[in-house]
Amino acid sequence: MAIKEGDFIKLSYTGKVGDNVFDTTYEDEAKTAGIHSPNAVYGPITICVGQKHVILGLDEELVGKKVGDEATVTVTPEKAFGERDPKRIQSFPKNQFKEKPVRGMAVKLGEQGEGTVVDVIGNKVIVDFNAPLAGATLTYTYKIEEKATEPLEQLKGLVRLYAGREMEIAMDGDKATITLPPGIIYDRRWLLWRGRIIHEGFEYIKGISEIVLVETFKKPEKKEE
Repeated sequence: MAIKEGDFIKLSYTGKVGDNVFDTTYEDEAKTAGIHSPNAVYGPITICVGQKHVILGLDEELVGKKVGDEATVTVTPEKAFGERDPKRIQSFPKNQFKEKPVRGMAVKLGEQGEGTVVDVIGNKVIVDFNAPLAGATLTYTYKIEEKATEPLEQLKGLVRLYAGREMEIAMDGDKATITLPPGIIYDRRWLLWRGRIIHEGFEYIKGISEIVLVETFKKPEKKEE
């Protein structure tokens, strides 16, 4: 049966700019390309097709395909990270930065958002607010592994997609309980995307009417004298 928008699938892929891998679900490929992260969760990702859980050009490619299909698709900038905009490269006085700015440093500046320091000239700091891959044509080699049909695996997929980690999730009828790991309150990514996970859980997953977040604290044991 052909895949349509709204279907959840498990997808493996590798994204490249030219011959350089910049993103992959395969751990071995990440190591070979020098982009491996020990904190990342590798393996097929679970996405809802048509909801821009992956780059638009790849998302559109998946509609009409079938489980088991493998292919390579070329994605132009307008369906990837957009064209480079020279107006998004701006200069700022060095004293506006809390830390000493150096080339390659990621920074966040008010309404401009997140950018990358590309040069430091005297007391001026040049920051590029374009996405790192803006203007680039990408290629994705992908495989549709299977459909994800159960609410539990769909919700687990959303958590991993947005939070970048796996969590313990249990279903009791139409109630989903997510057990939060210790220290999650300090996880900036979780705090940023928690609301989106809950919203999309209700919006895209059939069979969930309640989501409970459980955070447990244990009293530290006293050290013996």
